[in-house]
Amino acid sequence: MSTGATLPFKISVLVFLHDENGKLLLIQRTKAPNQGCWSPIGGKLETTTGESPFECAVREVAEEAGVKVETSDLHLFGMISEKGYEGQTHWLMFLFDCRRRLKEVPATITEGKFAFFAREEIAQIKVPESDRTLIWPIFDQHRRSFIAYRAECHPHQPLQMVIEESHLRPHLD
Repeated sequence: MSTGATLPFKISVLVFLHDENGKLLLIQRTKAPNQGCWSPIGGKLETTTGESPFECAVREVAEEAGVKVETSDLHLFGMISEKGYEGQTHWLMFLFDCRRRLKEVPATITEGKFAFFAREEIAQIKVPESDRTLIWPIFDQHRRSFIAYRAECHPHQPLQMVIEESHLRPHLD
């Protein structure tokens, strides 16, 4: 497949939720993409209704974790454009850190089961390789600031990450 191939373009969000001790909530996905892997809560924007990324994040947290959050609870810390992910799709993904802390592990849903992990534990569990490379380092460095970047994810080519904008100043909670 050439890098200029026409692929579907999807828009999604990932939301990083924490418990009161700062552990991260992840879901072990039962469906593709990333079946069997642990990842943050997320989902696709309802583009036919004009849903914003913030509205999508609020909806996904309610649907998946059963928790009501407001847009003011969310900090947009990243925007990633993944070109040619798995040779199937182009993605525009918005990354949010949620300031509201969770008191308990959400109930299992059809999309998967939940657990809290300390950040250092995430290196030891099964996460999508693209998350290990493209998401978690960005979370570590920019979750209180902002970064926009694109990832060239075409099969049989080396992964390339291009930072398009970056602000490393601390975000005030």
